[in-house]
Amino acid sequence: MNIEAKEIFAARILIVDDQASNVALLTQVLGEAGYTNVAATSIPQEVCGLHRRNDYDVILLDLQMPGMDGFQVMEALKTIESDAYLPVIVLTAQPGHKLRALKAGARDFISKPFDLVEIKTRIANIVEVRLLYRRLETQNKDLEAIVSERTAELRESEARFRSLTELATDWYWEQDESGAFTKVSGPVLEMLGMQVASFSGESIGADLSGWDPKERAALLEKIANRQPFLDFVMSRDVAGGARRSFQVSGEPMFSQSCRFIGYRGIGVELVNE
Repeated sequence: MNIEAKEIFAARILIVDDQASNVALLTQVLGEAGYTNVAATSIPQEVCGLHRRNDYDVILLDLQMPGMDGFQVMEALKTIESDAYLPVIVLTAQPGHKLRALKAGARDFISKPFDLVEIKTRIANIVEVRLLYRRLETQNKDLEAIVSERTAELRESEARFRSLTELATDWYWEQDESGAFTKVSGPVLEMLGMQVASFSGESIGADLSGWDPKERAALLEKIANRQPFLDFVMSRDVAGGARRSFQVSGEPMFSQSCRFIGYRGIGVELVNE
C-alpha cells in the first residue's frame, strides 16, 4: 500500500503559530519542498472550525500561544475527530513539553529553533502515515459495506430457498452427525411421530414403533455409508391399523475439512389410494 509523492505533496497542511516569522518560515520551507496545499492561522481559537471545514492531513501546532495554548487546542480537536486520531505535530522550544504533548495525542514534534532538514523529514513521515491511515480507513469501510451487502444477499437467498422448499414439499430438514434434527421446515416431527428427532433412534424421545424394519434398515445403511438417497419411501403403521407412507430425499453434509456433519433433505407424505 504505497503512497505516491504527488499524494504527499497535495496533503492539506495547517500551520498554527502566533509568531508571523515562524509562519512565514514554515510556509516557505513547505512550498520549496513541493507542498501545494498549505494554510496558516495565528488565532488558535480558529483551528477547530478550520479543521472541521477542511479536514487537514497535518496540523503544525505551536504549544505556547496567548488565549489558548496548544494543549487546549488538542483537547478541542479531540471533540471533532471521530476516530480519535489527532494529525498534530507540535512546535515547541521546551523539552519538557514534548512528552506531555505526545501523551496528549500529538503524533510528533518539531523543536525550536527550527532545523530545516528536521522539518521536512518529520512532516513527510507524518503525512505519509496519515494518508495510509485514511486509505486503510476507507478500505475498511468498503469491506464492511461489501460484507453487509453479501450477508443481506445470503439471508435473502436462504429465505427464498426455504420459501420454495415449503411450496415444493411438505418439509425441509437437516440433521447433525448424531442424527438429531437441527433444522425443520414444516410439520415433520408431528408427521413422523417424533418428540426429539432421530430416525436412527439415537436421540432420547424418538418413537420408532411401527416403521417398516426393512425400509428403515436400508435407509440406515445408506446413512452409515454417507450416501445420498432420492425419493426413498418409508412406511409406518399407526393407531387404528392405518398405514402412512413418506417419500424423502437427502444428501450428506461435510465441513470444509471434509468432516461429516450430518444430512439435509426434503420429504413429503404420500397419499395412500
